[in-house]
Amino acid sequence: MKSVSLMLFAILVLGSCVSSKKYKALEEKQRLCSEELAKFMESSGAYQSKAEQLQKDLDAAKKNIASLSADTARLGAAQRNLTRELSSSMKELDELTKTFDRYKSTGQKETSALQKQLEQKTKELQKKSEELVNLEAELRNKQQLLEERERRVNELEDLLKRQEDALKLLKKKVTDALIGFENQGLKVEQKNGKIYVSMEAKLLFKSGSIVVESEGKKALQQIGKALENEKDLEIVVEGHTDTDKLNSASFPRNNWELSVLRATSVVEILLANSKMNPAKLIAAGRSEFQPVDPADKAKNRRIEIIISPNLDELFDIISKD
Repeated sequence: MKSVSLMLFAILVLGSCVSSKKYKALEEKQRLCSEELAKFMESSGAYQSKAEQLQKDLDAAKKNIASLSADTARLGAAQRNLTRELSSSMKELDELTKTFDRYKSTGQKETSALQKQLEQKTKELQKKSEELVNLEAELRNKQQLLEERERRVNELEDLLKRQEDALKLLKKKVTDALIGFENQGLKVEQKNGKIYVSMEAKLLFKSGSIVVESEGKKALQQIGKALENEKDLEIVVEGHTDTDKLNSASFPRNNWELSVLRATSVVEILLANSKMNPAKLIAAGRSEFQPVDPADKAKNRRIEIIISPNLDELFDIISKD
């Protein structure tokens, strides 16, 4: 009887040790996820700020082009007017020269008056010639600046269009990979310059569980295969819960831990079944605080895979300004 009691005591002690190790491992995993989330939030904020600054720069460049075009038109009109005035002054100078030659012998008084007129017209002609040279130089500078601004705006618009087209192709690629899961709480959207793959929890997990079910695993494997060769992407996996509270002494103890651990489980499956770069993946938990439908808890219990493009090429163009 005494030996049986000792065996039971030993089993309880071993069970306690295993539980403690699992708790510490999960606690460390939660800490790492929180650090990754903080890094992503900082990176995401910087990318969002840069994207907004990009749009502002593009708008400012377009306004600048409009202003330069107006300046160019004004300078062109001024150049044409000054050219006509110069031509007219040259004709007047020619007439005065002829008149001076005709009346050179008519007397000192008339000759002096004509000489003064001739000198005055010569000065006016020289001044207008200098103005015309300066105006032509300014016009050339404006035209060069206008051409450069138009080139940069066209370059930005072309790059934005190429990235938009690339996102559309990537969205189609992901959507095609998930054919067959449309009516199982899965949705693919393109918004805010990113692709969102939303998967309701019912496709992935049993209630309160962090273990991905077989059907959900198939969908994640398809996503991993679709994205594994895409190099210039940053992918965030976010876990979301409903408002029902968890009160458990073991992991997950609450909705925060549940959302983070579910996101981590999804990341592990993506990496285990594809050649995706782990450095491009972030696991994060949002708990209950970003519901998509406050009236439908099932929709709020979900995993969101957020696929963001690399904007470095756009920022390089802006930095050259």
